[in-house]
Amino acid sequence: MGLRKKNILTLLDERTKIYGDRIALGMRTPVGWKEFSYKGLGLISRKLACHLILDLDVKKGERLAILSESKPEFGACVFAAILAGMTTVPLDIKLTKYELISILSDCEPAVMLVSHSYAGLALELQKAIPAIKHIIVMDEPAYNQELPSIYNLPDRYEAKWRPRSSKSTALIIYTSGTTGAPKGVEITFNNMLTQLDDLEDALNAILPNRHITVLSILPMNHLFELTVGFATFLHFGFSVYYTQSLKPKDILGIMRDKKVDFMIVVPAFLKLLKTSIENELNSLPKYKRAVFGLMYKLAKYIPSYKIKKIMFKPVHDKFGGHFIGCISGGAPLDIEVGSFFERIGLQVYQGYGLSETSPVVSVNTDKRNNLASVGRPLKSFDAKIDKETGELLLRGPSVMKGYHNQPEATSSVLDSDGWLHTGDIANIDKDGHIFITGRIKNMIVLSGGKKVFPEEVEAVLEKSPYINEVCVLGTSKTFGSKGGTEEVTAVIYPKEDLFERFSDSELNNFIRVEVKNISNQLTQYKRPNNIVVVKEPLPKTTTRKVKRKDVKELVSAGN
Repeated sequence: MGLRKKNILTLLDERTKIYGDRIALGMRTPVGWKEFSYKGLGLISRKLACHLILDLDVKKGERLAILSESKPEFGACVFAAILAGMTTVPLDIKLTKYELISILSDCEPAVMLVSHSYAGLALELQKAIPAIKHIIVMDEPAYNQELPSIYNLPDRYEAKWRPRSSKSTALIIYTSGTTGAPKGVEITFNNMLTQLDDLEDALNAILPNRHITVLSILPMNHLFELTVGFATFLHFGFSVYYTQSLKPKDILGIMRDKKVDFMIVVPAFLKLLKTSIENELNSLPKYKRAVFGLMYKLAKYIPSYKIKKIMFKPVHDKFGGHFIGCISGGAPLDIEVGSFFERIGLQVYQGYGLSETSPVVSVNTDKRNNLASVGRPLKSFDAKIDKETGELLLRGPSVMKGYHNQPEATSSVLDSDGWLHTGDIANIDKDGHIFITGRIKNMIVLSGGKKVFPEEVEAVLEKSPYINEVCVLGTSKTFGSKGGTEEVTAVIYPKEDLFERFSDSELNNFIRVEVKNISNQLTQYKRPNNIVVVKEPLPKTTTRKVKRKDVKELVSAGN
């Protein structure tokens, strides 16, 4: 029987029985490791679901919001919502109170589950949103805590569970960086089951058929983490560990302790890890650096990851000796960073997706010699390129139901034939591999009608050893013969040590010269003619994507 013909409830029940005492979810806490076995996860999920159904009398289809850091209990809350027939709304903990009020006013949850850290905020939100009838804390009960904890609920584990139609909404995911009214992407049970079915092929190509331990570093409110890092990995019987620290030292410690095999990451994390490895290499004696350099050159001609692992054993030992590699998604992969890890024997699989596709569209499992490809579409997708605009269009059972309460916004991206307009510019080669080249909305149109994709310019500027972060965007000229047209602007946050070496004016001049020199790799019209140097890191979403809209406002405010 195919996964899509199964009910998600029977699937949950099956998995908790098949994998029993194997660790499902775990996390390091100040007092040691907190770990749920598959059986334990099933019990705490059922306990909470019983409370929702029997004590709180929640109705089928009502919303349950979760405001918490990633932790084992988060997964139990998602499963409990499914058992109780509710729709889960995971919230971004980095949003302001006012942004959260906007989202909660849109989805009106009856129940809110929160970690201790956000209990106070939840009570404030409840005053603003009358729909929130109940707040439950996800952690062990604490002193002076008025709110009930999932650990203190009555020990009941059986109720009449509430299966829902495959077309029902399982999750509402509010997309990051949206403007105006929040957009809630409705993901159905069929969307989720299709993803599990599709991803089985991708994971079979990547991971050997054995018990895998995964380290999770992405927030659970992010659909990439929720679909792949949580639901898909648990479906395969993997053990998933969470960390609240993104410091390489802390992450490497967990990888060693728990013998981590695999990760799901965003490109910014890989960049951070590469820098950390390089900094460590730079502190080694000269002869050891020379040996590494020689090995690195030689590794280019060695296809075997096993041999490369032996060549770079000290690096692999720091990762715990079991680490195979990672899927990278959420933003374009810097090819130089991906090549670095491939060269030292770690496999980087670039993926592509968007919340509106539940979210994974493709994973590059086969075109290993071309890291720029995001792979072929997963088996349930049809993909094509709009001949006029170059936009990637997608169709299939993983495409969202629509935006919650926003029929107009839905019809603006989902056409009458079921094609989702992704907003991404792409090419598809003769073998069906997708190459993403830019975003339609980021495209800069110059006075002569020439088009510039910021991503292409950023990829060149990011290679500079003096540039920490860069955002390229179009800014309007307000005077002269080209008034009202756009020009290419590069907003640059330099490497921190440059702030100590130069005065503000010297640093501005230094960066301008650097940008001018490195831009020679680009066609004349693509080179930035307006350079803005900033002293603070650029504003980002939870998945470390630069918020272009906020950067644009930053530039406008400075003019």
